[in-house]
Amino acid sequence: MEITVRRRSDVQIIQLRGAVRLGQAVDTFRQAVNDAFSAGDVRLILNCAEVPMIDSSGIGVMVKSLSSAKQRGGDIRLVSPSKFVTQTLRLIGVLNLFTTFENEDQAVESYGSQ
Repeated sequence: MEITVRRRSDVQIIQLRGAVRLGQAVDTFRQAVNDAFSAGDVRLILNCAEVPMIDSSGIGVMVKSLSSAKQRGGDIRLVSPSKFVTQTLRLIGVLNLFTTFENEDQAVESYGSQ
C-alpha cells in the first residue's frame, strides 16, 4: 500500500492506494494519522478511491482515528470510498460515523462551512 499526505488550506489529505489490511499497510496508515495529529492537524480527509479492500484492522484504525480527531475538536471525512470499502463499512455498522464526499474539493469545502 502507498500513502501520500498533502495539505489543502488547513486540511490534511491522506491518499490511500492499495489494500488496507493487517500488517505493514495498517501500521503505515496508523502512523500517517498519528503524524497528522502530532503536527496539530485534526481536520483530516481520507481519500479511499484507490482502496480495493479493507479488513477489520484497517477499519479499526479508521474508527479509532475518527474518535481521536473528534476528541481534539476535528473530524475525519472520506472521499470516494470504493464499493467494497463502502459495503464493508456498512456491514460492520460504522459507515454512518463518517461523512462521505464524491471528491476532495467537496470534502475540503465542507470544513470551511463549519
